[in-house]
Formats: sequence, C-alpha cells, structure tokens
Amino acid sequence: MMFRRIATTVVVLASAFVVPAVASPVNEAGDRRPAPVSEAGGRWPATVSGVTADRYPEGVTWDPTRQAFLVGSMATGRINVVDKAGRVRVLVQQAPGVSTFGLHVDAVRNRFLVTYADIGNGEGSTPATTYRQSGVAIYNLRTGRLQHRVDLNTPHLNPAGGKHGANDLAIDRAGNAYVTDPAADAIYRITPTGKASVLVRDPRLQGTSIGMNGIVWDPAGYLLAVQYDSGRLFRITLRGQISQVKLAQPLVGGDGLALTRDRRLVVVTNALGAPGADRVSVLRSSDDYRSAQVVSAKPLPIAGPTTVALSPHGAYVLSGRIDVLLGGGQSDQFDLQRV
Repeated sequence: MMFRRIATTVVVLASAFVVPAVASPVNEAGDRRPAPVSEAGGRWPATVSGVTADRYPEGVTWDPTRQAFLVGSMATGRINVVDKAGRVRVLVQQAPGVSTFGLHVDAVRNRFLVTYADIGNGEGSTPATTYRQSGVAIYNLRTGRLQHRVDLNTPHLNPAGGKHGANDLAIDRAGNAYVTDPAADAIYRITPTGKASVLVRDPRLQGTSIGMNGIVWDPAGYLLAVQYDSGRLFRITLRGQISQVKLAQPLVGGDGLALTRDRRLVVVTNALGAPGADRVSVLRSSDDYRSAQVVSAKPLPIAGPTTVALSPHGAYVLSGRIDVLLGGGQSDQFDLQRV
C-alpha cells in the first residue's frame, strides 16, 4: 500500500499480522493460550503506550526471545524493542534504509527480517533514493547484527524500472521470504541465503494508487495477498500462478493480514490512503481460498491502524500516528491496543 501523495507526503501503509477480536489470545503460530500473562506472572495491559524518537512506527512483530515487540520507523528506519510498559530501546542503530515497514521474526532460524524503502517522507530521503530504494534486511535475532541486505530494485529484477518500495513479507516453512511492492506488479522471493528472484509478475498486481500490501503464507502451500486500493484478495501458488479470491465485498484499505491456526484470514483495513474503515475482519474459506466469506467485522478502537502482532499475551494493533503525519502534524507517540 504505497505511493500516493497526500498533502505532498507519499505514504506506505505496511502490513502485519492480526487475530480476530473474538478469538482467544494466540501466539505467532495461532495457538490459543490462557489469559495473557507475562513470564513474571503479571498481566499485560490492554494498551501499551509509549514515545519514540524514531517516530511513526508502521510495522510491528512479536519477539518470543525477548518477550517484547519489535517496531520499525518511517522517520528514521531504525528498529526498536518495546516492552509491556511501553519503554523503547534501540536494537538496530544503523537503519537499513530511509524507512522501515513490515517485520517478521523467524525464531527457528535465529533471525528477523524487515522491509525498507524510501517513499519520500523519511529523514534521510533524497531524490536519488525516493521510489528507488527497496529491499529486505535480515538480522541475527540474538545480536541484531546485519546478515544480508537484499536489494529488490535491480535491473535484473525490475528491467522496466519504475517506482518501487518493499512493503510486507511472509515466510514459508523452508525459510523463503515473499515480499510485496505496492508500486510494482511483482511479488519477490528471497531464499534463506539471501538470493532474490521474481515469484510472479502480473498486471493484476499493479494498483491504481497503492497496490499489493499485506501477505501471508498458508501452510496448505500458497500465499494470500491483499491489494490496498481495490480491496481485491489474491491467491498465489509457489509456481507463480495467481487467481482472485471471490469475495462478497472488496477489502478496500486492506493492510495487515494474518492466518490463524484454523486457517481463518484476519484482515486489518484503514482509511489512510483509500476509502476504507479502521476495522478488523475475519474471513473463512471452505475451498482453499478460491472464495472466502466474512464471518466477523469489528471496528478498531484506535485511529490509523497499520499493523498487528500476535503474541502469547494477545493480539496488539499498532497505531504509530501515521494519521497525524498525513494531516501535517507531528507526533512521537504510539499505541499498541489489544483486540
């Protein structure tokens, strides 16, 4: 979801992972857990609020090794750790790019991945990198040291040029990462060793303003990805075959996606760059997501939600005050609201 100017600001709405407000607390694998408690025995608050000098966190993920959240920054690109009291400390001081968006912890392989891009509103934005910088950085989870920095805007990957900016990512069981680019017509694949290729290039993936956004891996062997501006949902096989999932209504403003253990698809929508609503919708399918039906749709209690992280303490929706940014204001605050 990106590449639309609002009040001279170009915005990316990154994707993330969510669970239904009606579900029990879950972990990253979708397992239901008892009432949310911390390792020390204290309950996590319903709202985790804080301030950060690395303003406008747009992406968030749960880190089971630290029992904390990791968040990115649209302003500085740095990556921070957030504890249950809302305290922030820097994990990656040297940003991989101008702005960071989607994050994913791969604890099995002791790493975390983050997408980076320059969409024109970061502190380090330059004419040379705006709409051109696009990639994924892979870090050692324990040390925070950079292992790979994968450029996704090369002549080999994008021979036609154009605007680019990586947004969200999903990881399969083998450790391959799949990355959306809301300004392009392609979804990329990155192997565990950091080799990048185009999984699929199709004109249907190109949005009129903000294209492909949230993406998840279904253990049944395919990907699901949502197009932000049109609200269309796509099913993509690992052979690059793409089909549109039949829906009664489009998921306009579709941002973060998550797939629960029982394979219900949870979709976060917002109105930051499309006529959507701040809402969590839950979909299910009886035909391997050739079609899907909405079984629940609930409004969210925070404005401008972009990302949700699954944790053993519940599902927390992130508002990094991007709505304030788009309105021409300034803020260093953020909220993680349990749904």
